[in-house]
Amino acid sequence: MKLSILDQAPIAQSASPQAALQESLKLAQLAENTGYSRYWIAEHHDMAGLACPAPEVMLSYIGAGTRTIRIGAGAILLPHYKPYKVAETFHLLATLFPGRIDLGIGRAPGGSAEATIALSDNFLENVRTMPQKLKELLRFLHNDFPAEHMFSKIKASPIPAESPEVWLLGTSEKSGKLAAQTGIAYAFGQFMSDKNGAEMLKGYKDLFQPKYELKQPKSILTVNAVCAETTEKAKEMASSAHLWRMQQLQGITSGVPSIDEAKDYKYNPEEREMIEAAEAKMVIGNPSEVKKQLMEIERNCGADELMIVTITHSYEDRLKSYKLIADEMGEMMK
Repeated sequence: MKLSILDQAPIAQSASPQAALQESLKLAQLAENTGYSRYWIAEHHDMAGLACPAPEVMLSYIGAGTRTIRIGAGAILLPHYKPYKVAETFHLLATLFPGRIDLGIGRAPGGSAEATIALSDNFLENVRTMPQKLKELLRFLHNDFPAEHMFSKIKASPIPAESPEVWLLGTSEKSGKLAAQTGIAYAFGQFMSDKNGAEMLKGYKDLFQPKYELKQPKSILTVNAVCAETTEKAKEMASSAHLWRMQQLQGITSGVPSIDEAKDYKYNPEEREMIEAAEAKMVIGNPSEVKKQLMEIERNCGADELMIVTITHSYEDRLKSYKLIADEMGEMMK
């Protein structure tokens, strides 16, 4: 079973953004040393408690601090950017870190309406033309514009020895269909979707059409997971993320709260129902319980790889959660 990591660069309450980003490097290093297949970092804009608006910048930092693990963006939000610039940036990263770079592409805004307007003009139109932007990006990455096309005269330099591996990230049938039609790998965000992951991945595989290097469909399913020595401890750790997400919905701009604060919070019935629904989609427990749940998810969804996102107040707890999972999975991850 291949396991990988999605890092949202969470800022713990009372911690600084600098500390959060330094912890991201520690997480990538732990991933490399414990057998995870890849490490991705997400893009968010002016979102309370999240520290990374520019994965491409963080990947230079992460790449310089690691040696072998694949690293990537999960995801670059393409409606905000010109495909040529994205291709240049990831060709540069692939030149610096040969054979290690993944380029995950998303279509979400990644922030508030105000942040979206500040980032790009006419975002909704850019979302509508996302398929065209993605195809243009792929042509820049593979330098295969038709001779009559004006962009055939330029290259997204520097040209690396090995191109970045391109993934489309999504939470719907639409994203899976686009990934299949363009012949690229697909990562389904189960942790942020109510859709059935197995159905989404099957739809992608059924429609897949080879275009470039990828000859067969390739997929990831991303889940929330929290692991600790005991189930009780794991649930306590997860409670911080539950409260933090609730605070975000309420417009409270703060970092991930402590376990003690989560224990003291009095949820109303509606909030409790929301938390229970969120927890039902999570993998929470001691190492053997988490292993069992992950294996069941893998059997049911048919993904080539599972990607884990873990939000906790304590950075030490977060690192330990990932390590406990890797230790429990052992040889299965190799």
